[in-house]
Amino acid sequence: MDPNRQKLGLAGLLLLLAAGAAVLILGRTAHSLTALVAAVFACLGLLVTAVSVFQMRLEEQERLEKLELDELARSASPGSNLFASESDSLRARRTREQFEKYVVPGFTVLLLGGEIAAALLLWRLLARPVESPFQNHTVLMAVAGLFALLLFMLGKYAAGIVRIEKHRLLQPAAGFLLLNAYVCLAVAATAAAEWADFRWDPWVGRGLCVVLGLIAAETLVGLVFEAYRPRLKGRQARLLYDSRLVGLLSQPESLVTTLAHALDYQFGFRVSETWFYRFLQKALAWIVLAQAAILLLSTTFVIVEPGEQALLERFGKPVAGRQLLGPGLHFKLPWPIDKTHPFRTDQLQSFLVGIVVDEKAAEKAVLWTVGHAREEYNMLVASHEPAMLTNLDAGKRIPAVNLLAVNIPVQYQVTNLLEWAYNHAEAGKLLERLATREVARYLASADINELMSRGRKPAAEELRQSIQAAAISHRLGARIVFLGLAGIHPPVEVAGAYEKVVATMQQAEAGILAARAHAIETNTVAVAAAYRKEQEALAEKLRRERDSLARAAAFSNQIPAFAAAPAVYATRAYLQSLAQAGAGARKYILAATNTHDVLQLNLEDKLRLDLLRATAPAAEPKAGAAPKTP
Repeated sequence: MDPNRQKLGLAGLLLLLAAGAAVLILGRTAHSLTALVAAVFACLGLLVTAVSVFQMRLEEQERLEKLELDELARSASPGSNLFASESDSLRARRTREQFEKYVVPGFTVLLLGGEIAAALLLWRLLARPVESPFQNHTVLMAVAGLFALLLFMLGKYAAGIVRIEKHRLLQPAAGFLLLNAYVCLAVAATAAAEWADFRWDPWVGRGLCVVLGLIAAETLVGLVFEAYRPRLKGRQARLLYDSRLVGLLSQPESLVTTLAHALDYQFGFRVSETWFYRFLQKALAWIVLAQAAILLLSTTFVIVEPGEQALLERFGKPVAGRQLLGPGLHFKLPWPIDKTHPFRTDQLQSFLVGIVVDEKAAEKAVLWTVGHAREEYNMLVASHEPAMLTNLDAGKRIPAVNLLAVNIPVQYQVTNLLEWAYNHAEAGKLLERLATREVARYLASADINELMSRGRKPAAEELRQSIQAAAISHRLGARIVFLGLAGIHPPVEVAGAYEKVVATMQQAEAGILAARAHAIETNTVAVAAAYRKEQEALAEKLRRERDSLARAAAFSNQIPAFAAAPAVYATRAYLQSLAQAGAGARKYILAATNTHDVLQLNLEDKLRLDLLRATAPAAEPKAGAAPKTP
């Protein structure tokens, strides 16, 4: 074995140590989460490289020991090593075998535990809110870029030696050198993005945590497979701490080689030697670059939909003169220089105050006695009723307040997009909290009976105006369009009792109104009857007066007639009296008066013919009587 390989491993060991320490110190100074994750990758590479270098040293000692034994065997006379045992002469090989049998699996188990613990701790650290802003961008960017270049050059050199000489012990160190080079490059890119006001640091850190978790999973699977691997004499075992995933990430070109071998095996001939494959292999980089350029060019076009407005930012800051883009086609600088953020400013947006809606629940009838949300909040509402005594001895009184569950939909529209987007980080949540605060303030001074009955509409308008005033004072750039109070009700726990009380009050009110209606009806009928009797008496009075006047006038007119012809007047009065008296009696007129005729008068009333022709109905037989035979 060439000692230069050990020197190469030691150089990689020292470079990883320096890179890890520099990235860790600068990461803590700059408050970079990605740099902290990169320090963990450097630590893993340092441990793997150290074990790899030590194992290379053991193999080198074994090789030298074997050369010495071969030289002694050639130079020694026959029978001189009669009492020498093989165990005494091959101590370096036994040491290497014991190292591979016990130390390597133990180190791999410890490496797995460290990878899992580091992944979990870093993920929890990245999940916390950032307390301090990113600092020292340029220093971290320069140092990380420098170590990325040094690690890449050394890793490429080590990977070339592994590929040419097929040296398996140097492969883990080469893989971690290249992987740490890429991680340092990610740290430098993150620092540059933070310098340009792009918040990439937490996301890149999470991505590296995911990679660390995948490496830990691969290490665990390798340990399980190693436990059940058949041991064949003379066959070298795969290094447990050598990660194929690290090799794939550090040398992605090996994936192309593996794909070429798979295609050769699948099609039955060497596809990798055809002109098209060779052309594709040479021009693949240019094709990828052309596609990337086309993709980058496509980001220069922005289409804003009708009813929308878009914010145009350059390096995270509004572009002067073009802060707002209206509907239509617009041009901008390519990503990531210029970015657009569309907002639907014409659309009505809404939120609910007082409840957290369960989106999975099916729609059903909303009842006071049944919960209809995942979470419902009860708010204090004032009551203008007098407080009731709870303890007569102590004289304590219940506060004049009640609880009310609210479900208030609020609809708003964004009218000033610049204020909405830039004055506050989360304008929508701020508006919800302002609305909740104004609702709580209003309910604390409102009367529950008034609010639950006829006062809903004026209360809704007053609440809408108060929320609008709060939005204007915070410069949210939003207009409150609608606020509804149809969903307010007593808490579910007391809704049934509240309904009973309300029902009793309604029944009492209905009884009072029914009594008033009966009183109104009775009084009206009595007044009408009295008025009718008064009018009837007045009519009878007028009739009698008119009759008396008529009789007096008739009598005064009869006197001149009687004086003019007393006999005629008397005869006429007699005949009129006779005609009036016998108006309903039968009269018989006798034409001659000088004969002696005998008249027979039948003064009985004759029956009508329809009565004579009517037949009597047959009598029904009595119960138990036998029918008569004709």
